[in-house]
Amino acid sequence: AVEAGEKLGFLPGDFQAKVNPYLRPIFDALQRVMPGAQVGHYIERDIIEVAPLAFMRGRTLDNAFVILDEAQNATPKQMLMFLTRLGSNSKAVITGDMSQTDLENGLISGLEDAVNRLGRVNGIAMCQLTRDDIVRHKLIREIITAYDE
Repeated sequence: AVEAGEKLGFLPGDFQAKVNPYLRPIFDALQRVMPGAQVGHYIERDIIEVAPLAFMRGRTLDNAFVILDEAQNATPKQMLMFLTRLGSNSKAVITGDMSQTDLENGLISGLEDAVNRLGRVNGIAMCQLTRDDIVRHKLIREIITAYDE
């Protein structure tokens, strides 16, 4: 997950208290596809690891399926750092919504930058979803349409 607003170090509390608000959507999604106890078991056994982007620097992720969520809030440098973490036998999925960026005015999104740079790179595929792909509450499509007008 990528920060939006306050930096992790400036939030009160220990490490877990600082990262929980950012990682909560990931845990919510995991618990929609498997029981919470199973999620906890997989985390305890290091089968699933959930970590902020800020803690990826210097790592090589071998034999991994890696998801970067809320990538619209990554800077181009953060995106490059993430993309270069992939190791042997690994795949990455990057998700984000450019209409929901929290970057300060004038900063380009790392997601937008990656789409522009990597669209023709062999081995990289991209998929852009539209309003028709919304599977949340039926009103969400109408809300997004109203804000786009």
